[in-house]
Amino acid sequence: MASAKKYDCVIIGSGQGGTPLAGAFAKAGQKTALIERSHIGGCCVNEGCTPTKTMIASGRVAYLTRRRADYGVHTPEDNNKGRILVDMKKVRQRKRDIVDIWRGGGEARTRSAGVDVLMGDARFDDPKTLTIKLNDGSEMTVSADKIFINAGERPAKPKLEGVDTIPADLILDSTSIQEVGEVPQQLIILGGGYVGLEFGQLFRRLGSNVTIIQRGPQLLPREDPDIAEEMLKILREDGIMVHLSTVATHVSSPSAGTISLTISSSSDSHPQTVIGTHLLSAAGRVPNTDTLNLSVAGVEVSPRGYVVTNPQLETNVPHIYAMGDVKGPPAFTHISYDDFRILRDNLIDRKSSLHTVSHRMIPYVVYTDPQLGHVGVHEGEVRKLFPDRQIKVAKMPMAYVARAVETDEPRGLMKAIVDADSGLILGFTCLGLEGGEIMSIMQTAMMGGLRYERLQDAIWAHPTLAESLNNLWGYLE
Repeated sequence: MASAKKYDCVIIGSGQGGTPLAGAFAKAGQKTALIERSHIGGCCVNEGCTPTKTMIASGRVAYLTRRRADYGVHTPEDNNKGRILVDMKKVRQRKRDIVDIWRGGGEARTRSAGVDVLMGDARFDDPKTLTIKLNDGSEMTVSADKIFINAGERPAKPKLEGVDTIPADLILDSTSIQEVGEVPQQLIILGGGYVGLEFGQLFRRLGSNVTIIQRGPQLLPREDPDIAEEMLKILREDGIMVHLSTVATHVSSPSAGTISLTISSSSDSHPQTVIGTHLLSAAGRVPNTDTLNLSVAGVEVSPRGYVVTNPQLETNVPHIYAMGDVKGPPAFTHISYDDFRILRDNLIDRKSSLHTVSHRMIPYVVYTDPQLGHVGVHEGEVRKLFPDRQIKVAKMPMAYVARAVETDEPRGLMKAIVDADSGLILGFTCLGLEGGEIMSIMQTAMMGGLRYERLQDAIWAHPTLAESLNNLWGYLE
């Protein structure tokens, strides 16, 4: 075997944390390699945030086009009762073009920083050595003083009897569904989490008949029940069929281009059959650790295969670190990027005090329409974990927000959790028009340690969505 090429740092995976970390090490004068099996940018740029939100924008245009008469807008063809035509190939190409822009820019910046980009699959030979099966079929060996595992996750395969008998083009995941060239006629979705809801509403707007099968008693299991119930109401208003407390037990293809899914519900002793043309599995993801040969490096993993780290993102092997989704939830791009900042500050800038993942305020947005933005704690969490803590809860329908009414998009509600003694805001959810942006205002207030009265008494420009933060607090109970 040829001798290993020596590096100061090797990063496995070019996601939203690994790519900037590689550039930072290279700019600091350290010889750095970035190993990537498919494309620079990781899931977010290539299969996650960027492409899905691009497609969701197309879905929103379709939605508003159908609603044009509500705003007094008509076309000469309106005798067709709002019928529209969707060019799925154009939707797909627009998505591809935007992904190419972001991916190309990221790769160019990485290479210009002096990083060796090695396209291939890596596996450990020992704690400091990796063999890479390059995409051109050759192999090379590298070693490094510091190794960073940023391998991410992939969609979990559905555990469903009969799934192996279904033609592959009818069984979709969150990546392959973005490449369909025609709108699925009847789309069945397994999973009522963020992925299932975003794709379900998107393809309903593009013209699919959509059915969502959710194992649990509510959609979005981590949300408070009142928020989940409001989301359910919105999706059903959009014409999506939702089955709660329901499991899929068997799938078959009785004829070409047809899927028959058997489901069982806790509210019905008799199995039912759902017929579709495509099945989207949106019921979880698994870490990309199974091919890394972590055992020979001595790296500890959880029972589900996630790399175990301490608050400084160190594994149990002193010079091996992990970042991003591969270390377990929460799996958000902004968490991966913050992982990069922690490692940069601790290992390159060497700040006076170590930065850690502890006490991070984690916001997130579900890009349904309306959006669901959340930051801080949920009411259910506080009442379960701290039953003696005195809190107040404010809830206000978006129908009370002037800007939402003026745009004829009043669906949803906002909800805030406040410490009754201090007046500090503990958590906030906005299921409403631009809910993620409203949530970000609240996050800023929470970061600054502002009492809710400061928002209640603030002068917000009229008629902005932010102005709702004057009135929300009138509903504290």
